[in-house]
Amino acid sequence: MKMDLIRLFDTVGMAEEIDCALDFSKESLYGCAPFQQPVRVTGKIENRAGVVRLAFSVKSVLSLTCDRCLKAFEKPVEYRFSHILVRELSGDDEDAEFIVCADGQLDLDELVRADLLLELPTKVLCREDCKGLCPKCGKATRVGHTEKDGNFGPCDCKKEIDPRWQALSDLFPD
Repeated sequence: MKMDLIRLFDTVGMAEEIDCALDFSKESLYGCAPFQQPVRVTGKIENRAGVVRLAFSVKSVLSLTCDRCLKAFEKPVEYRFSHILVRELSGDDEDAEFIVCADGQLDLDELVRADLLLELPTKVLCREDCKGLCPKCGKATRVGHTEKDGNFGPCDCKKEIDPRWQALSDLFPD
């Protein structure tokens, strides 16, 4: 969604509300499409004393797969972002973090997408205490899983110790 901000840059005290839903369903992340539901964006762009500031919040529900147990789950997310918008950068502003709106145009979709993707975690867990899968039999441990899970069940695998650590396990018997 392209936004024309020319009037806003030229008029001190002017403000514009943002309330829209963006479709990122084709966005691929973690080997799947996590944005199955629209991303709700609400916020405000305002010119205060010649400084144009964009503040917005993003809400959505992500469809993810746990990195430890491979269980599909949904996770609601809400993030807040704030940016200073400028028409162009001067020589001494190049190290500052401003959003440049060339010709007074802002691509809101691209800005929201970039902010949202940078905020998402790199490791996705269905629960903080998810124990994952047994590397031998593939069954999930009891914490965080129910009988309905296909990989649920008590693991009967014998816990093997790496031979390099055997001497330490003799010092600390179970």
